Amino acid sequence: MKRRSILVGAALLALAGCATTSPAPSSATACAPTAQFAFVCGANKPEDLAHIPATPWVIASGFATGSGLKLIDSRTRRASLWFTASADQVMPDPGYPDCATPPDPALFTARGLSLRMTEAGQGRLLVVNHGGREAIELFAIDARGLAAPTLRWQGCLAMPPGHVANAVASYADGTVIATVLTRPGASITDFVLGRITGGVYERGPQDSAFRLLPGTQLPGNNGLETARDDSGFYVIAFGLRDVVAYARHDTRQPLWRAQAPEFMPDNIHWDGDRLLLAGMVRDEPACGGLRKIVNGVADGLLCHRGYAVAQLDPETRRFSLVAYGPPDPVFNGVSAAVIVDDDLWLGSYQADRIGVRPLPHMLP
Repeated sequence: MKRRSILVGAALLALAGCATTSPAPSSATACAPTAQFAFVCGANKPEDLAHIPATPWVIASGFATGSGLKLIDSRTRRASLWFTASADQVMPDPGYPDCATPPDPALFTARGLSLRMTEAGQGRLLVVNHGGREAIELFAIDARGLAAPTLRWQGCLAMPPGHVANAVASYADGTVIATVLTRPGASITDFVLGRITGGVYERGPQDSAFRLLPGTQLPGNNGLETARDDSGFYVIAFGLRDVVAYARHDTRQPLWRAQAPEFMPDNIHWDGDRLLLAGMVRDEPACGGLRKIVNGVADGLLCHRGYAVAQLDPETRRFSLVAYGPPDPVFNGVSAAVIVDDDLWLGSYQADRIGVRPLPHMLP
């Protein structure tokens, strides 16, 4: 499929002039398609998504108590609870000794995801968990058969006391990195005002705890992804709308920064050969424009904003628009995107569903 690379900013500025809202639907049509989207229902707050390569299967996190992990067959668009802690899903690895037991399905609150395939049909899934403990949960994934993929919990890596992870990524040697959006004492309002609040933390295979990587403290450390060659990583500074690149072995100064035009990127992931970012429109007319500070507190972005998905070229540091749209009456808080065949799947940290729309065909 050919696409014409265009600047995200110009398209989103044009979009802002035509943004509209519609009345909320009745309960009888709560998961019915809208003008923009078909939906995968039953995925409560699917903050992050991962597509298992060369399969029809999509994984969704659940950023609500007990929402855990969902597995979706893209052919039927049906979601099912994936991790139930059954005996065949638990296989502790002594290399991850922080947690003696798997996450409690009744508490499992999954946020950021990172899927790294280790060989054909097999991989390792890292999941940020807030349910019952603040930790990175590790799962072995097997998608080699014709039936649904299986997963086995192997252990967890505990976050430092008082630190809440947001996103996670890894290197091929097993080193794990994670972002903290707001370290103890910092707030969302702080990073909206451009103040430093978070950081990137690293834990190698032989380490007993995470450590803060010097120089990675940013206003709202959010989405995270490693470079294709493991030479470094990309982290989103949510308060600035910046993608900030670092070298793996010397993080004291960033390699470069690139600001996303006119939208607020949340998660960032490789999707095949594309480095995709997704988020809400920055200056949304339907919401009175920019995010506001009211009585000293940043608004919760509950007003439905438009969204954008863009591809970033790390070599040129240029953004190319993949898709955008105006506010949707039942789908807000876009935070992640994956491409499955000719469809774009959107995750949300607010909604009770996953949005699916055709991938736009850009002119050559």
